[in-house]
Amino acid sequence: QVQLEESGGDLVQAGGSLRLSCAVSGSGWMIINVRSWYRQAPGKQRELVATSGKDGLLKYADSVKGRFTISTDNAKNTVYLQMNSLKPEDTAVYYCDVNIYMPATGSRDYRGQGTQVTVSS
Repeated sequence: QVQLEESGGDLVQAGGSLRLSCAVSGSGWMIINVRSWYRQAPGKQRELVATSGKDGLLKYADSVKGRFTISTDNAKNTVYLQMNSLKPEDTAVYYCDVNIYMPATGSRDYRGQGTQVTVSS
């Protein structure tokens, strides 16, 4: 059983910063292969914000390049999204997605419950 616990969402003024966290926990040994952050604003499709692949390759949506940074603390099994210079258009529910390998289940995708980020102008 794998659980993702997201935190860090808040109301912030434009130009401010937030750091989202996604703590991954589970019973047994695991490897986190791919780590991603998505977001979904009201009335809009889900958008890939940032991803960190198994090979360490980082990719970002054009709209957040230079402002957002995805990182991982492997010792804590926690994925972060540092968000700087926030804009009102960054307002959305942010979701953590991970692909995890466990011997009992193989590779599977898991998604967090989401954390609300609201940027006021």
